Amino acid sequence: MSQTTAKEITNTKKLSRSSKLFKTILNAIFEKKGENVISLDLRKIDESVADFFIICEATTSTQVKSIADAIQTNVWNECEEDVYRTEGYKDSNWILVDFVNIVIHIMQPNSRKYYQLEEMWSDAGIVEHQDLPKIVKSTKTI
Repeated sequence: MSQTTAKEITNTKKLSRSSKLFKTILNAIFEKKGENVISLDLRKIDESVADFFIICEATTSTQVKSIADAIQTNVWNECEEDVYRTEGYKDSNWILVDFVNIVIHIMQPNSRKYYQLEEMWSDAGIVEHQDLPKIVKSTKTI
């Protein structure tokens, strides 16, 4: 019996920066005042574990947690997708929120400067995000 890898799961969808999931994540970040938001397009890098990384900064551990929580809540409410896994809640200096195809890194400025994820994935296409993306709100009734 073979195990399914994260890369195999990733390859089952074709995501783009215009996808509802991508926009919902960005909305959550901007609603909670995340700063210095970028996305890295990893789709052409064979060693990548996701299609995209989204990286943002938050000034306090409370804000880091708030952004991570908002991302998970908004994605569930708007896209009905549950998070695959999270890491870093204990210290909240850097929280990783993993939706398999999109991995979000919410970091305090010192951690971001130290780990330099943008440099590590320098072959990726980088886009800076400064505006709240527009998404169509669902009209689900419960």
